[in-house]
Amino acid sequence: MTPHHNPSPGLRWSLLDDSLIRWRCAAHGDLQRSSLPELLAAMAAADRVRDFPALRPHQRHPWHAFLAQLGAIALHRAGQTQPWTEAPPWRAALLGLTPDDADGAAWCLVAPPGRPALLQAAVPGERVTDWKNVLHAADELDMLVTSKNHDLKSARARARRSEPDDWLFALLSLQTQGGFLGRKNYGISRMDGGLANRPGVGVVPAGEGWGARWTADLQTLLMKRTVIAEQQELMAEGGHALLWLLPWSGTESLSMQTLDPLYIEVCQRVRLDDAGGVLLARKTVSEVSRVAGKERNGRTGDPWTPVNRAKGKALTVQTRDDFTYELMTKLLTGGDYEHGAAWRLDGWPRDATLQVLVQVIARGTRGKGRTEGYHERRIPISPKLRRSLLGLGPQRVDVATIAKQRIAVISEMRKLLRHALVTLFAIRNYNDSPSNNDKAKVDHFTQPFEANEDSRFFDDLAQEAEADDADRLKLRLCWLRGLEKRAERVLTQSFNAGPRSGMQRYKARAVALWHVRGLRSKLPDLADHYARSCPDDTDRTQHHA
Repeated sequence: MTPHHNPSPGLRWSLLDDSLIRWRCAAHGDLQRSSLPELLAAMAAADRVRDFPALRPHQRHPWHAFLAQLGAIALHRAGQTQPWTEAPPWRAALLGLTPDDADGAAWCLVAPPGRPALLQAAVPGERVTDWKNVLHAADELDMLVTSKNHDLKSARARARRSEPDDWLFALLSLQTQGGFLGRKNYGISRMDGGLANRPGVGVVPAGEGWGARWTADLQTLLMKRTVIAEQQELMAEGGHALLWLLPWSGTESLSMQTLDPLYIEVCQRVRLDDAGGVLLARKTVSEVSRVAGKERNGRTGDPWTPVNRAKGKALTVQTRDDFTYELMTKLLTGGDYEHGAAWRLDGWPRDATLQVLVQVIARGTRGKGRTEGYHERRIPISPKLRRSLLGLGPQRVDVATIAKQRIAVISEMRKLLRHALVTLFAIRNYNDSPSNNDKAKVDHFTQPFEANEDSRFFDDLAQEAEADDADRLKLRLCWLRGLEKRAERVLTQSFNAGPRSGMQRYKARAVALWHVRGLRSKLPDLADHYARSCPDDTDRTQHHA
C-alpha cells in the first residue's frame, strides 16, 4: 500500500487521509479499507462494521476503548451530542484536537522525531536511529514477552510483512494496555501496578455489530465525563486528552490532576519509521512512568475497569483460575465491585437482550511482562433478568442471594467429590494416605466437573432467577439433583482408575458413593424431595452433563 504524501515533509501513513484500516461489512462480509474518519462515519451511520481482519483477539478491547474515548473527546470539544454520519466533520473534529499540528502530524504513523505521531510522543533533540531496540514486525511491538501459544510469537511475526493497520493495533495495544516490560519499561496508569492488567468490562447489546456497542458507549462517556472528572479529581475542561501530543524525554511524569477524564495515554517511548516504504519500530526506555498515578492503584475512572470496593484497587485477573463464574457473579451482582461508566443496564429498549462482556489479558505473577493468556467471557442478560438486577431492594438482593447459594452448594459438592475420589484412589489397606499420584488422578477427574459447572452456571442461574415464585423451588431442587447426578457420573467414570481387586474395589466404590451423596444430609430439602420432585433427569440436565 502506498501512503498518502503529506505536503509537510516526513509525514506518512495518515489515518486522517489514507485508507489504512481494513474492516469487513456486516451485510455481506466484503473487505473495506478506510481512513479513521470514514470508519467512524460507517459505525455511526448504520452499524456497518462486522469485524477487523487484522485485529487480534487481545487487541479488541484497546481498539474499542480507543474509538469510544476518541469519539467522545472529539464530540465534546466540538460541542456535539450525536456522532456524525459523514467523514468530513469527523476529520475536522479530529484535526481540531491537535491545533499545534494542523498538518495532521499527530495522526500519522510516521512523523519526524521532533513532532508527535499517532500514539507516539515527540522526542525533540534525540537521535532515534541510535535507539538500539529495533522491531521489524508489528507483533514484536505488541507482546514483547509471551507465554504458551495464546500469544503471537515473534518468529511467526517475522515471517510475514506487517501492514499499517497491523502496526496501528500493535502500537495501540502496547500504549494503552501495556504492563511492566522490564527495567525502565513502565506500564499504563489505568491498572493496579505493572503486573496487573486493564480489563474491559461492560454491558453490550447482544447480536449487534461494532457500531452498536461503540455508539452506546460513546453516549455514556459523553454523559458521564463530568462525573468521572469530579470523582477522580481530573480536569472536566481543558485537560490533556491525547497524551502523545506532549513531548516526552522519559524523565518527567504527568500529574493525574492535569488530565481529561477520558484521556488516552501512552506508556512507552516508541517511534515508527519506514525504510523504503516498509514500517519498523524503534523503542527505548524511560526513567519514570508517563503518568504519575501509582498511588491510585488503577482507580482512574476508566469506563471499563471495575474497582474492588474493599481493597480500593482496580480489578486484576492474574491467571485463568481467577476468571471463573465466581468472579463473574461478583461483577454481575455488583456487590464487591464499583463498575465503570460502561456498565449500564438502564436506558436500553425494554425488550433489549444484553450481554455482560469481560475481556482481559491475564498478566501472570512471574514478572517481566509475561502473560497468562487472553480471556473473554459473555453472559446473556434477558429483559426479565435485567429488570431484577435494576430493581431496588429485594429484587436485586434476590439474584445475588441465589447466585451465592449456588456457589456455596457447588463448592460443597466439589469438596465431597474430591473426598470421594481421594477415598477411591487411596484405599489399599483402607487407612493409607493419598499419594501424589492419587492427587493427580483426583485433579484429572474433578477439573472437567468444575469446568462443566462453570460453563452452565449462568444459564441455570437465569432460569431460577427469572422463574415465578411458585416454580423457583422446583427448579432449584431439579438443579440440586442434577448437580449430584453429574458428580456421581464423574465418580463412576473414575472407577476403572481405582482399586481392581475384589474386596478393595467394592469397599472403595461404596465409600466413595456415600461421600458424594453426603450433600443430601447437608440440604434436607434435597433429601425430602429427591424421589417426588424430579423423578427423571431433565433433558436440560442430560444436555449439559
